[in-house]
Amino acid sequence: MTAPRTDDRPAGRDGRGTAAGRSRGGRGFEIVLVAVYGIFALSATARSLVQVLRDFERAPVAYSLSLLAAATYIAVTVALVRGGRRSRVARVLVVIELIGVLAVGTLTVLDPVLFPEATVWSVYGQGYGYVPLALPVLALVYMLLGARKRPEA
Repeated sequence: MTAPRTDDRPAGRDGRGTAAGRSRGGRGFEIVLVAVYGIFALSATARSLVQVLRDFERAPVAYSLSLLAAATYIAVTVALVRGGRRSRVARVLVVIELIGVLAVGTLTVLDPVLFPEATVWSVYGQGYGYVPLALPVLALVYMLLGARKRPEA
């Protein structure tokens, strides 16, 4: 049995910005999702910074888009950590990410001359095992399923 709350913190929050009262269902998948986004944030950032600093003039559009992908992965990671599956910010960012993957993927297939060098999102993330295409789809499904569940009383 737990003691009644006596502080001003919102229910379900532990004061550090994390949801202490989240249900256990799906929590494991959320941890994996955040971890994969975090890994992509680090790898895309490292790759794009090297490309921009070393060879930017060779493929400025491709390298700029890789940097944009990295920023997107960082933003989604932070939004998921702070707000979890019900975060509207995370949902909007993931939709933007999916639009980016589809747009860049389609452009690289239809007009590869525009992209003399690959980006994270080239050919729908082919160089990364299509994870850049699958990741926002899985994240959206997960978040939308979480939004349909009723908050616990």
